[in-house]
Amino acid sequence: MLRTPAWARTWSVFRLIMAAIIVAAILAQLSASVRRAIENGNDVATVIANFFSFFTILSNAASAVVLVWAALWYFTRGARAKSEPRGLAIALASITTYMIVTGLVYNTLLRTIELPQGSQPIPWSNETLHVVAPVFLLLDLFLAPLRRRLNWTAVLAIAVFPIVWAVYTLVRGPLVTSPITGSPYWYPYPFMDPNNFANGYLGVSVYVVAIAIAIIAVGLLVVWIGRRRGSHL
Repeated sequence: MLRTPAWARTWSVFRLIMAAIIVAAILAQLSASVRRAIENGNDVATVIANFFSFFTILSNAASAVVLVWAALWYFTRGARAKSEPRGLAIALASITTYMIVTGLVYNTLLRTIELPQGSQPIPWSNETLHVVAPVFLLLDLFLAPLRRRLNWTAVLAIAVFPIVWAVYTLVRGPLVTSPITGSPYWYPYPFMDPNNFANGYLGVSVYVVAIAIAIIAVGLLVVWIGRRRGSHL
């Protein structure tokens, strides 16, 4: 069934629907954050920049873009192809890895953490970005048609964005004043904030290394599953 044209069309529609839901969730949370910033007299530009500094937001936004790309590719060219193009395959493997890790990290490390007053997320949006979307990308790995077998070196491409994000976060953090608490620094997650650890950046590095290992491990798993399901051109 997973290799039939009917299923390919159906799953492509599901991809478009999921992309729309993700975009709606991001926009709803962004709108709420901006509205609170205006009400509280916070710097709106900083609030928006901080919003798009969350790995969750970036990975979900990338997921929406790639899901639309995959669906449009299928409806324009995919019906005549044996497998998706390599660039799309790497993009799908990347967002799948990021979203699975996002779901794991949030639900194991962040779900029970109390947020500063005024920064609470919208419940449905929060669950969509941290649970629904990651589950969909996991299902996409097993159910999407026309998968291409990738070389193991694709994991190196998958690892690029998280590394860039981690460097960006640690460099930007001490340069930004938190619009919510007024602290002379801002980090998107507690485990990225050296001020939360007695040993500073050493404490952060433990989490960074652990998450890096998780990303590589999940990336390898995603590529492995894709190699078992897909075709090699």
